[in-house]
Amino acid sequence: MRFIIITGMSGAGKSLALDTLEDKGYYCVDNLPPALIIKFAELCSHSGQEKVALVSDIRGRQFFDELINCLNELDEDDFDYELLFLEAEDNTLVQRYKETRRRHPLDKEGRLLEAIKKERELLSEIKGKATKIIDTSKLSVNKFREDLNRTFGNDKEGRGGILISLISFGFKYGAPIDADTIFDVRFMPNPHYIDDLRPLTGETDEVQEYIFKWPVVNRFYDKLFDFMKFLLPEYIKEGKSHFTIGIGCTGGKHRSVASVIRLKEYLIGLGYKVSLEHRDINK
Repeated sequence: MRFIIITGMSGAGKSLALDTLEDKGYYCVDNLPPALIIKFAELCSHSGQEKVALVSDIRGRQFFDELINCLNELDEDDFDYELLFLEAEDNTLVQRYKETRRRHPLDKEGRLLEAIKKERELLSEIKGKATKIIDTSKLSVNKFREDLNRTFGNDKEGRGGILISLISFGFKYGAPIDADTIFDVRFMPNPHYIDDLRPLTGETDEVQEYIFKWPVVNRFYDKLFDFMKFLLPEYIKEGKSHFTIGIGCTGGKHRSVASVIRLKEYLIGLGYKVSLEHRDINK
């Protein structure tokens, strides 16, 4: 089990970090009191969770002493965890609180800068135990997500931590509403008009050989592969964790099915994790 504890300065991006890890399939809990971390870790371990992330910070009241004690106990038990500490410069934190109009948890008298300095001092010992420290002062949201994906990604999730879903469909039944982008392959020669191929689907060798023997089809895929090679890394930079591609023909049985199979093979070859659905193949 990968067990990540997120803490650090208020306003440094803990909520964004938790959201990013949740998008990557982590079981996430926000604002967990330090006194409950040990029991929570045991519960997750026994339940078979593979990836867990939690935030524990000064909102948990008896935070400072209890979190240090908790980390020490985890160390004594040889429990495998990672401590992500987020920080930012004082002026950055002040600006963020002014923009959001939120109140710092330690700011009881309207003296924000003093509250930030007090929190930084109290967190110094915890920061010393961190396995990863990220200063978000000069990071854009996308760059911050990229750093998290690179640090806490899992090779099993595929290149860049993005999951690509491919859907074949028939336009006569409507386009999938959840697709991020759609390609229309109705320009391809149609096996439906070949008597021996009509009962078959695009999953069969016979249909695939017929479709991909045409030069125009192969030119299309040369261009599509080049486009995917350019496009997907750009979406990863934007922090996208799931991208759905729909490929449609008339009925969703021949050309679109063969097409998504060909595209899946290419994307897997690039290192992406790909799921495949033939929505209308049996209609």
